[in-house]
Amino acid sequence: MSRRHEPPDTSDPGSGYPPFVPLPPPDRVASPLTGWTRAHWEALADHLLEAAVRYATPDFSQFRLPGRNSVSGVVSDGIEGFARTFLLAAFRIAGESRSGGQADNSNMRRLIERYSAGLAAGTDNSKKRGPGSGDSGSLGQPWPAITGRSQQMVEAAAIAVALHETRDVLWNALPEPVKDNVRAWLGGFVGKRTPANNWILFQVVTEQFLKSVDGPHDDAEIERGLDMIEDWYVGDGWYTDGAGQNYDYYIGWAMHLYPLLWTRIAGPGGDGGRTDTYRQRLRQYLEQYQYFVGSDGAPVHQGRSLTYRYACAAPLWLGELAGGTAAGATPLAPGQARRLASGAARYFTERGVPDSAGLLTLGWHGTFLPATQNYSGPGSPYWASKGFLGLLLPPDHPAWTDTEQPGPNDRGDTVLAMPAPGFLLHGTSRDGIVRLLNHGSDHQPPAAGPPDNSNKRDDPHYAKLAYSNRTGPGAAEPSWQANVDNHVAVLGRDGTASRRRRIERVAVRGQCAISRYADTVDGSAYAVTTAVTVTGPWEVRAHLVSGPAGTTVRDGGYVIADEEAPLVEVSGAPVPWALVTRPDGLASLVAGLHGWAEAGVRREAEANAFGPASAAGYLLSAPRSGTETVHVTLVALTADAVHPGALAAAIAAEVSGGAGGWRVVVRFPDRTAELSLDAP
Repeated sequence: MSRRHEPPDTSDPGSGYPPFVPLPPPDRVASPLTGWTRAHWEALADHLLEAAVRYATPDFSQFRLPGRNSVSGVVSDGIEGFARTFLLAAFRIAGESRSGGQADNSNMRRLIERYSAGLAAGTDNSKKRGPGSGDSGSLGQPWPAITGRSQQMVEAAAIAVALHETRDVLWNALPEPVKDNVRAWLGGFVGKRTPANNWILFQVVTEQFLKSVDGPHDDAEIERGLDMIEDWYVGDGWYTDGAGQNYDYYIGWAMHLYPLLWTRIAGPGGDGGRTDTYRQRLRQYLEQYQYFVGSDGAPVHQGRSLTYRYACAAPLWLGELAGGTAAGATPLAPGQARRLASGAARYFTERGVPDSAGLLTLGWHGTFLPATQNYSGPGSPYWASKGFLGLLLPPDHPAWTDTEQPGPNDRGDTVLAMPAPGFLLHGTSRDGIVRLLNHGSDHQPPAAGPPDNSNKRDDPHYAKLAYSNRTGPGAAEPSWQANVDNHVAVLGRDGTASRRRRIERVAVRGQCAISRYADTVDGSAYAVTTAVTVTGPWEVRAHLVSGPAGTTVRDGGYVIADEEAPLVEVSGAPVPWALVTRPDGLASLVAGLHGWAEAGVRREAEANAFGPASAAGYLLSAPRSGTETVHVTLVALTADAVHPGALAAAIAAEVSGGAGGWRVVVRFPDRTAELSLDAP
């Protein structure tokens, strides 16, 4: 399946479906923007479930899907495959049972029987199965006990949520000995310690479910977990995922999701008054999160676990599930929530997700391992199940029956400052592109003192200056070592680039953002302060580099990736610029406005989630003549025609000042912006 990334023609919803995805025809009356309805979500869910079950052990306790194994090993990966597909099956089963009449159909009966059998086998320690037991290892094994910080903790939470949502039709029908075994296995969570991040919420929901079924639990552990996330709440609906600056999709599909799922398990009166707080925070989060999905349905490509794909829809459905606008849980009308969720689902489905075998692979479009983490195994992508949360809403819910309404990026260009995570977002509706400028999320442990953190490895999905929904960072190891795209670097004598490990945010407001980082190059300390301002598709980045003279500076633009090598153009006069374009018109430009001597392009192979052939333009300075130098870059990612010389003439930068403070005045055709740069 081609990984080529071309925006669909949204005037013709439903065009371009891969033939191996059995979706119904688009409904252009109910869903004029995507063509998707509940029937599409149900068909996709059923397709995923039936494809995955081919890899189940005969007792259904493990789903040993094909692909690279995680660091946790094949058994853990098999349990992960069971638990995460069970969550999807639970949403499907519960949605049918609550719609009044389809829970007894043959498809739902098969799902109930399949996962009931897997629960019974996985939690039964009375028999040891595997090599030497007469089955040659063809059956699964009893699930290993939950231990501290083990992967079983993650999957236990998925199982607990699935059992709660199917309580009436699955849990209640289990034989008592099986219930006892399930209680005992899940109860292994009690007294165990999790990492100090979103994992604490796995303990909360698991033990709350156990409490609801008279299983082992500790109320103090539930309260401790809920109290802990209060320390991570930073305002405007944003949490950090654990201490530090950890902002990505986990905020929506974990930090908001599990507390509100916990309230469903705790029931009325059992939430200690927390539900209203969680709803209010989710509404604030969605006020900003809705801008992360472009008008073509593509979500911004930033952060870890991007292989979960459809899960980006989870917080959109969660707002409706938590009571909608009437309960203060979302700012979105039901038709808007469905438009954004369905837009994202349709985006992936039109790009080979799932693959021709019906499986979710480790990657973004197709398989691309550099976009994954070492904890990602072949069952990991099925956390995509969270994106199907909307199936818990009855078919007559307004989220399914109201006509689709445009999202914010459908209605016009946007600029949004997000001080809590340190993001500045700007989107252009005519080409569906959303750009996320990162001045606050570094996924590094917190530390006192100067923000150098030179002993910690950085990550291409956090350390870049910018991300978008149409491009991904160079993520393969050679690309990441070179670290060209969307990064301003001080270059050592051997060409080694300085690293932006810890981000020190300075300000994010209006149409501007400022941050800095520090690193050591050739044994000397350097600090790089970056201020950026945006208009339409244009970004102007002003960099103040502080440190010993003699080094050179490099600034890179967005990567363009495709099936075939993108087209490149490079010029040195009257200003240096580099332009990379794709045949469909997507273009990335870097042009020097001040402090640059030459331009170039780095080409790479198999380094990008958006295609096997990629290229990024960059600018290079002359050797620095002072201890403080200023470099100003015009950057663009656009589907419009680009004329670099005309743009460099129309957008100007005037630099003034000196040691102790620099001033950069940027003149766009439609406005003037002033940026201040101070050395640390």
